[in-house]
Formats: sequence, structure tokens, C-alpha cells
Amino acid sequence: MFLLPSIPRFLSLSFTLAAMGSGWVLGPLRAEDGPARPVALQHDKAVNYAAFSPDGQFVVTASDDNTARMWDARTGKPVGERLVHRGAVNFATFSPDGRAVLTASDDKTARVWDAHTGKPLTDPLPHGNTLRTAAFSPDGLRIVTACDDMNARIWDARTGKLLLEPLRHGRDVTSVSFSADGLRILTASDDQTARVWDALTGKPLTPPLQHRSDVNGAAFSPDGLRVVTASDDKTARIWDALTGQPLTDALPHAREVRSAAFSPDGAWVVTASVDKTARVWDARSGKPLTDFLTHGQLVNFAAFSPDGRKVVTASWDFTARVWDAQSGKPLSEPLRHGDTVRSAIFSPDGRWVVTASADRTARIWEVR
Repeated sequence: MFLLPSIPRFLSLSFTLAAMGSGWVLGPLRAEDGPARPVALQHDKAVNYAAFSPDGQFVVTASDDNTARMWDARTGKPVGERLVHRGAVNFATFSPDGRAVLTASDDKTARVWDAHTGKPLTDPLPHGNTLRTAAFSPDGLRIVTACDDMNARIWDARTGKLLLEPLRHGRDVTSVSFSADGLRILTASDDQTARVWDALTGKPLTPPLQHRSDVNGAAFSPDGLRVVTASDDKTARIWDALTGQPLTDALPHAREVRSAAFSPDGAWVVTASVDKTARVWDARSGKPLTDFLTHGQLVNFAAFSPDGRKVVTASWDFTARVWDAQSGKPLSEPLRHGDTVRSAIFSPDGRWVVTASADRTARIWEVR
């Protein structure tokens, strides 16, 4: 595989975008210019997801226009060729070493691409239905995929070969992830359960983690000893990842919970809900740490910054917001799009946020 080209890391110098004709030109931010305007990464249809490379120098976006694209995170210029599917691309992410990109699509395939050239590294990974999402193992050698055919599957990331029998649920699989040691896989499903599996044998390691409605997402704690799940039954729950037993009372919302994630130190959990709020909770006691982080419409996604001090939320009110994770106070003006915001992710150094929107753009914002 090719190494990514050497590009300087983010400089202390801020940048602003000025509209010129139909395009954008990047120039240095002067004191009189005020806050930096976000870099706009343009697709032809809605952007479903966007993520930074591990070194923060690049962004990958996944769009309903049947493509994923790689971009220089500093300049907003496209890098390499479009990564083309035959259906909407729902998810894209970089490998842990940044050399490959993984995409998941409505065309019933996942694909692995060279992040430098945009060329496919394997044959398409075939499935029986739409793919929701996918993930690399921590060593980058395996892939797990989530499909609406009721299965998750484990693949060799270098050859594209299926490694084990599918991990079967009773309905669509909504999320997948590896534990930090790569030995376990966590899946969530519309069958009202999440499950923990042995990543080497494909055998279940715990009883099903049972909710009363669809489970929209699940995540390991950083140490792999706990799991948090988000469900349409209006709760998130924290579980022992080794026994499958609940560790706290349910974390309640007034409506469906769309996502849940641990802070980098595992001490807190953030939840995002259709009730137009996100909330930060103590992961040991299950007690709320903040008031509700309130938007004007449902909150689709929430994530911590790498240092755990901030939270970013993505909402159908056409904004993302950055909040103080301990106080729950907003830290900036809303990050505004022209349509619903589908995801928002911090850069590895925490200085930037990338948002993905149905307005056909992803945008890179300076957190400060």
C-alpha cells in the first residue's frame, strides 16, 4: 500500500473562506475578519457521515450521491478519486494507520480503498441487503460490517475474504464495533438486543443485552469492560461486557435514544435523543451530570472530544453544537447548515469538528 502524502499538520494560524464566484478560496484569517468560516466539502446529494483520518490531516465523507470522497482537512480540496458505489454510501472511515478507507453502501457491499490513490484494495464485500455501518479492528487487519439482512460479518481487510459464519440477529443490525483489544465484537439490532461476540470464533460471549424496542447503537467503554446501548424504548443502558448484566438503572429520555457513547476515560456517557436533547451521565452511578443539552429538533448524534471535556451534538434543527461536558453549557454559537445535521465528530487533536448534513455538504469548523 502507499503511504499518505506528507502534509503539514494543522497550523496555529487560523484560516477563513471567502466566497468568490461559485467556489471557495482559502486565505489567512485576519483579526478584522472575525470568526473563521467553515470549509465546505461539497457533494451532489446528502452527506450521511464524515470522519477525520487518525492524524487529522484528511477527512472522508459518505454521501447519497453514491460516492465517498477524501479531502485535505486544512484546505478543503479533494484528494484522490471519488470512491464510487452503485447506491448511497451510508458510512466511511479510515483504517487505524490511515492507509485505507472502508465504505458501507445501499448497494449491498462494503469496500476497502487505498486512501492515497482511491483504488479498491479488495473485491467488494457482498451482503444480502443495505449496509448501515462497518468498522476496522484496532490492528486494521479485520473488518466487521452491519447489514439489514440481520447479520454482522467479519472479513479479512487485506483479502476481502469472509472469515467466519455471520453473527446472526433476528432483525437488521444497526451498529458494530470491536473492543480495544480486538478480541470481542459488539453488535446492536432492531431485534431489541445488543450482543457481545468472540471476534476469533464468532460465538456469543454473553446473554443478549435486552431492551424493549429497537437498539440503535452500542459502544464499548475504552477498557472494554462495559457496554452502553441506545434504544427506541426511551433509554440507554450500561452493561457488564463480560457477564451481560446491567450495571446501573436505565438512563431515561422522554423519547427514543438515537446514540450513546463513553467519554475517553470511561467515566461519563453521552446520549442523544429524539426528545430534542442530549445528556451527560455518570457511567458508574447512572446519574445525570448535566442539565439537558437542548436543540430545536431531535438530536441524532453525540460524541466526546478526545480530552473528554467537550461534547458535540448533531441535530435535525440544522445545527451542530459544542458543549462543556461537565457544565452542559454551550461553548460556541451553533454550527449552522442548510438542512439536518447527520453526524459531528472531533478531530484527533480536538481542535476541529467535521459535520455531515443533508444540505449536500460536510463542513470543517474550528472549535475555538
